[in-house]
Amino acid sequence: MTPGSRSLPRAVVSARALRDNASAAIAAGGRVADLRADAYGHGVREVSRIVLDAGAGEVLVDEQVVPELARDGVPARGVGRPDILPAQLFGLPGSGLEPAMSLIGRILSTKPLRAGEAVSYGYTHRAVADTTVALVTGGYAQGVVRALGNRAQVEAAGELHPIVGRVAMDVCVVDIGDAAVREGGDVVYFGGDGPARDALAMWSRLTGLDVAELVTVAGLKAVREWTH
Repeated sequence: MTPGSRSLPRAVVSARALRDNASAAIAAGGRVADLRADAYGHGVREVSRIVLDAGAGEVLVDEQVVPELARDGVPARGVGRPDILPAQLFGLPGSGLEPAMSLIGRILSTKPLRAGEAVSYGYTHRAVADTTVALVTGGYAQGVVRALGNRAQVEAAGELHPIVGRVAMDVCVVDIGDAAVREGGDVVYFGGDGPARDALAMWSRLTGLDVAELVTVAGLKAVREWTH
């Protein structure tokens, strides 16, 4: 991780979840995987290898990507109708499958917030009681949409906690109460196997954006990591 990347959230992609989801789709008769928009932010080169190894016949990608994938021996095309859809492959909410991506922020600092004190610019949130808040990497520049401020929750120390105040460009503020968190610790925006697993569904309701749009932006703007 480069020094500058420490100020960004991480889009952690599970190769195992992708393999499992791809295998299930292919067993059900799927052949052409939809990997447009850089595999919806998951990384087209990596994902194409996984779905082809699982038994897919082709991948559908953005036209400009076809030549470079072809040079790598990937059977890719820029037009046509896929039968392995993003919700299936990436385990998006509603699919019943394991999410392939988790968006994870890092706690930069914590501080006490007294009753009546406000946070973030515009002071749209004031504490109703004494609490503790955390400054967390991840803002609207990385796909944590502004509309989520004062409305959405994130996972910290295994429990859900609210985003409070306005979402800034690269950070947001989370009311962590008395949760056992520390500077440098993780906050899960969506994905994983905890209470934030299907948070993208709530994001979609709050923002009016499709879950595929939301996961794509997050994957493209965060620091992408892979687990196996």
